[in-house]
Order: sequence, then structure tokens, then C-alpha cells
Amino acid sequence: MAFHIEVVIGSVREGRAGERVARWIHGLAARRPEFDAALADLKEPLLPIYAHAQNPKALEAAYPEPAARAWVERVVRADGFLFVTPEYNHGYPPALKNALDWAYAGWNRKPAGFVSYGGSSGGTRAVQQLRQVVIELQMAPLRAEVNIPFIGRAFDEAGQPRDELHAKRAALLLDELLWWARALSAARAAYPAAAHGAPPAPAAAPIAPAPGARS
Repeated sequence: MAFHIEVVIGSVREGRAGERVARWIHGLAARRPEFDAALADLKEPLLPIYAHAQNPKALEAAYPEPAARAWVERVVRADGFLFVTPEYNHGYPPALKNALDWAYAGWNRKPAGFVSYGGSSGGTRAVQQLRQVVIELQMAPLRAEVNIPFIGRAFDEAGQPRDELHAKRAALLLDELLWWARALSAARAAYPAAAHGAPPAPAAAPIAPAPGARS
């Protein structure tokens, strides 16, 4: 089974570096047979600012906006996400927050990985804020992440990072993404009600210790 992974380009600014970063990490993910990786560009289409009176949890199944319906469906289909984000004023882009806010149930019980870029900090402060948001969306943020500093000179003409450390960290991130996608996909299949915010199923019986194991 190939797990469907959405690589989300979090910036919609003109001249953004995020597209180059996203294509790089998407290419690495696409090489793995365990992943069915896709690029989700928040510019195509550009979601309007969420302005409905109702909470997304109550409305997302019947949005009147076609772009919003398409986005929710895309989120629901995914088994995991890689968020590619810059750091703007010590935070992440408003377009990314808006995209996160348009959906709810589709994010639940799925892994979230982060690839950030920026100046000297490499976007780390943006990722720290995003971690708080995805936890509220009942996602599982991965510990491994890729942070690319001085983005203006970080990539060569072929679209590859000049520092080999980024490829090593990306490999670790993708390893973790696979583990969590596999584990959470199985859990959602076993307990489908819990995957959509309903009370969890009764706990399974304790696993007996292996023969000869110490208590």
C-alpha cells in the first residue's frame, strides 16, 4: 500500500522560494515506493479568508465555495502531510493558517512533518508555532524536521540543496513520516469512529508479556 502524502506549499507570495523547496522534498518522497506524493499549492486555487459564522467542524461537509470543498476533499484523502513554510516576522504565512482552518476532521489522526526555510533561523520559529496548531487539529507532529537557513543561496542551479545535511535530515523526516503514516492509517481503519472526533472505542485488553519476560 502506498500512503498518500500531500506536500503543502505554505507561501503564496510572488517570487516565493517555497516552490523550489517543496519540489525538492516532494521529489525525495516520490522516489519511495511507499509514498504516493502530491504537491498542494495554496495558490491553486487561492482559498478565501474563512469568514463563516459556523465552526468548520459543523460546515466543512457542505461548504458553498467550490475551492473550499475541493480542499477539504484533498485533506480527507491524504494519509499524511509535509508542510513547507517560510518564516515571516517570526511566524508562518497567513495563507497556511487559513488553509489549516478550512478543514478539521480530515486532519485528525494523521502525521504532520515540517520543512522550513528563511534567514539565519531557517524558519524554526514558524515551525514551533505550527506545532501548536496541528496538535489542536489532532495531528501527530513529527520530531524530525528540515530547517534551511539563508534560503537565497541554499540551492544550486539543479534545485538541490548545497548543504548535504539537509538531504540527511530529509531522509530521517521521511522515515518518520512513513512509520507514523503506517501506524495511524491502521489505527484509523481499526477505530473509524475515533478518527472523526467521536468517543474512542473501548481500550483493547492488555497485551500479555512475552514468555520469560520480567514483570
